[in-house]
Amino acid sequence: MSTGSPRVLPADSGIAEAAAVLRTGGLVAFPTETVYGLGANALDARAAARIFEAKARPSFDPLITHLADPAELAKLVGDVPPAVAALADRFWPGALTLIVDRPAAIPPIVTSGLATMAVRVPDNEAARALIAAAGVPVAAPSANRFGQLSPTRAEHVVRGLGAAVDVVLDGGPTRCGIESTIVDARGARPVVLRLGALPVEELEDAVGGPVTVRPGSSGQPVAPGTLAAHYAPRTPLRLVAGAQPSPGDGVRRGFLAFRERPAAEYAAVEVLSAAGDLTEAAARLFDGLHRLDAAGVDEILVEPVPEVGVGRAVNDRLRRAAATFDPAG
Repeated sequence: MSTGSPRVLPADSGIAEAAAVLRTGGLVAFPTETVYGLGANALDARAAARIFEAKARPSFDPLITHLADPAELAKLVGDVPPAVAALADRFWPGALTLIVDRPAAIPPIVTSGLATMAVRVPDNEAARALIAAAGVPVAAPSANRFGQLSPTRAEHVVRGLGAAVDVVLDGGPTRCGIESTIVDARGARPVVLRLGALPVEELEDAVGGPVTVRPGSSGQPVAPGTLAAHYAPRTPLRLVAGAQPSPGDGVRRGFLAFRERPAAEYAAVEVLSAAGDLTEAAARLFDGLHRLDAAGVDEILVEPVPEVGVGRAVNDRLRRAAATFDPAG
């Protein structure tokens, strides 16, 4: 992590200054409806390279390009496949990232050398105002160190990246709390490459039938955020079946519960949704994990949520976070 702190500006009054930073090759962290993004001019290869450096992100993991308005897609890429256009018309602005062929204007570093590009229009006024004011498409993965917890508040960005980012636009907590759903709709049937804030059920309703959900990759990703191990706190995290009794072995443990606090004593407990609301659980997921990660515990136990709707994406993030767990320490 870089020492020092970036400039933190209110999202409602810092747009012009942040846009100027983007235009001159700088990095700006900004709120979206999903998580905070770390943005750079997507047309500038050197600016995009700064994203990889700031995040310590491997060069093989592609970025998502963000647009201010759905109409900009055709201007950037030319002909848009009908199925892609239909999904963009239905869900943009929104938490849906679509795969298109990479246009010549986008340097290969943004797509990690892939012939395809991930692109979306965020459902956040500050994000769209920033992109519009910059006058360029903005490449932006989550504004965190690679593989670690995604940021849902400006303070998460400051704590995680420090002065590696030039400006942070503070728009408060994000609404969805998990990343966008990534879909490749260029073929005969849409394929979900990453589960996210847009539930699969809504996609299936839009296309009039089932969609394929492709699991994560352990090799070069075909889309951002699809590595098998990802989204992890610094504290070891382990998935458990439900509320667990405290082992009583003297280890300080935190517990992330879906809706009910465990009866056992834990050093720290976070509840995602007392009402059992999966949308609320998703919105609170990374925020709760950030607090447990900062609580000084030795291990975090997490119970999964129901595997329906956006709960599928929540469990996907938990499985990827737990993939780094080493029982041998």
